[in-house]
This record gives sequence, structure tokens and C-alpha cells, in this order.
Amino acid sequence: MTVRTTAETPMPVGEVSRLIGGWIERLGAVWVEGQITQLSRRPGFGVVFMTLRDPSREVSLRVTCYRSVFDPVADLISEGTRVVVYARPEWYGKRGELSLRAAEIRAVGVGELLVRLERLKRALAAEGLFAEDRKRRPPFLPHCVGLVTGRASAAERDVLQNARLRWPAVRFAVRNVAVQGVHAVPQVIEAVRELDADPAVDVIIVARGGGSVEDLLPFSDEELVRAVAACSTAVVSAIGHEPDAPLLDLVADVRASTPTDAAKRIVPDVGEELTRVRQLRERARWVMRSLTEREERGLAATRSRPALAEPHRMVTDREAELAALVGRGRRSLAHLLDRAGSELEHTRARVVALSPAATLRRGYAVLQRADGAAVRAVDEVTEGQPLRARVADGAFGVTVTGWEEDGGSAGASGTPGVSGAARTARTAREASER
Repeated sequence: MTVRTTAETPMPVGEVSRLIGGWIERLGAVWVEGQITQLSRRPGFGVVFMTLRDPSREVSLRVTCYRSVFDPVADLISEGTRVVVYARPEWYGKRGELSLRAAEIRAVGVGELLVRLERLKRALAAEGLFAEDRKRRPPFLPHCVGLVTGRASAAERDVLQNARLRWPAVRFAVRNVAVQGVHAVPQVIEAVRELDADPAVDVIIVARGGGSVEDLLPFSDEELVRAVAACSTAVVSAIGHEPDAPLLDLVADVRASTPTDAAKRIVPDVGEELTRVRQLRERARWVMRSLTEREERGLAATRSRPALAEPHRMVTDREAELAALVGRGRRSLAHLLDRAGSELEHTRARVVALSPAATLRRGYAVLQRADGAAVRAVDEVTEGQPLRARVADGAFGVTVTGWEEDGGSAGASGTPGVSGAARTARTAREASER
């Protein structure tokens, strides 16, 4: 479409800008290839800005895209990366600027491979094939090591030499396979499965030297990754150099940075182990020596106590205590017997002093009637009554002949007298009884 204008009838700037925008919109979405020269990702912004440059023609275009478009390839592209962008041209009329609104971004060449690998990596990670809890720990000292590597390769030589230098008795089951090209994946899978089925193999190493991304691509193959994940034997990945990171490194139980590092990881160093054994022996001796010395000190401290240093002293002390108690008991018993004897003597003396026999021995006599009853008063007898007189050394008979006054003496022939007062009292008693 041609627009006719003259100096007398010019077209306003806004109209020109509008027409240019209309022409650009009719172009539609296109695939554009170029090199990223400027990349701006501001935190918090939902739009990413970049500049796409054609190095051969020194032409640049501004490109904008949403985060949802840029984030899937954010880890694969940076400034200087060649990309292919599916974008729609946009004209910003107020400033008269042309830009591209990107709907899809793809890396060119190696970048495209990396994008595919990244997608495969995320899919396998979502299945849990790279989870740490499913990884197995290789044995401390494997008896037989399976090695999958290229024939007569530097990787094979590094693994064998370094492993045997560290532990000369280690044995290897080597499987030589193609490590790049179209035959690499099936041969590596077959070798891994064969070694995994061998009960004598304790650990499997998959080793290859360094190379380009394309050379290491077989070790990121999905079929190989799944075959390694299904192994019941621990697998060590030793592919390339430290920066190389094929997917096999993520699924393997152990990732070694180089083949030499794999040899160091699968077998211990005999010199280091001997040194560790000596250290452990010395430590055990020191512990046992310390324990023995501590027990000896405890035993010496126990033996130094009086109870064990002089064991007879306990018997001697108890013997002295027993002798003291026996002496004390004897003294107490003797004192009790002496006091009881003294009390008995006093009682006996009182009994003797109060007994009738003692009274009789002092010259007294006891008069008894015929029935044996003692005569206690004058009025208990009658004149002519026979009585029995008991003295200290015997007894004799007497007859009552009369009464005497109190204080009188006895009548002749041993007949006692009865006093007049006594007779008077008796007569009065008899009168009262009548």
C-alpha cells in the first residue's frame, strides 16, 4: 500500500507509526535465529528482556518473553548462546521501537541436546530414579569388581592400575564395549546386566574418559539409565571429567569424578588400612592399660583400708569387746548374788529372831491344852486341869493348882499360881455368862 503525501499535505507522525504497526502485524509469528548478547532477568518481574543479534550482518533486535517461556531453558542459555526463537513482531508506536514477543525459545545445536536432556532429567527425577534413599553403598572390600569400559582405553588402565596399587588382591571382571556411537548404549546395557547377574561381582564400574557433549550422550540415554536403576549390584559412574555430568551420574549409587577417582572409591588403600589398624591397636592397648591401672588403684585403695590391711584386727576388737561384756556380766551377776545373799541372811536372821524356838531357848515355855491349843490367858484354864508345857529341848506335863497375881512367882511342884485379880475377872465373866 502506497501513501501519497506532499509538502503541503504531510502525514502526522502518529499516523506513520500506526501504519508501520499495521504493516508489521501482517508479518505474523516467525522463527528467528540469533545470538543472545544482552540478557536481563530482574527479580520480581514477570518479563525477561534480551537482545538477539545476527553476527554476520551486525543487526540486533530486542526480544521480550514471559517467565513461563524463559524458565524451562533458563539453565541452558546465557549471553553468547545461539538460540531459535518463535516470536511475533511488535511495534511500540509511542517510541517508534520494534521488538519481538517470544512464545518459544530453543537452543541451537548442543543447546538443543541439553534442553532434551534437561527434560528427560526432570521426568526421571519425578519418577524417583535419582532419589538418595534408593542408592546402595558399595562393600568396603569387594572381592570382584565388574568394569564396563572401552577396549584398551585410558579409563580401563587408570581403574586397574590405581585399584591394584591400593589393594593388590582385588580381582576384576572386565567387559569391553563401545563407549560412543550407535552401538554404545546396547553394549553397555548388556554388559551391566551380565555383571549384575554374576553373584561373584560385588560392585560395577562404568568408566569412560572425557569427551564432548555428543560423545558422552550415550551415557544419558533413558534405556541405559533405567537399566542401571534396576541393578541389584551397586553401580559406580566414572564418566568423563569433573565438569561432565551425564544422567548416569545421577542414577548411579556412587558418582566418581574420574576413572582414577572410581578406583580410589571402590577399594581401600592397604597402607592406610594398616596404619588405621595400628592406630586402633594402640588405642585399644591404651584403653586396656588405663582400665587396668584404674582397677589396680581401686584395688590398692581397697586393700589399704584397715578392714583388709589388718583383717585380724576386727577379730581382736570383737574379742576385747566380748571379754569386756563377759566381765561386766559376771560382775553384775556376782553383785546380784551378793545382794540376794545379804538379803537372805537378813531375812533368815529376822525369821530366827521371831521363831518360837528362839523364844523357848531364852527360857520361855508354851502351855498347851489336851487338844494342842496354846494357853494365852489365865482365864482359859481351870484348877486341876492337866496341861502340857513345851520348852526348848522337850515337853512335860503340868497341873493347874491355883492362880497368882501378876508379877508373882510360880507355886511349888511346878504348879503355876493364879492371881486374885485373875480369879475375880474369871468370876465376873462366869456370872455374866449365866
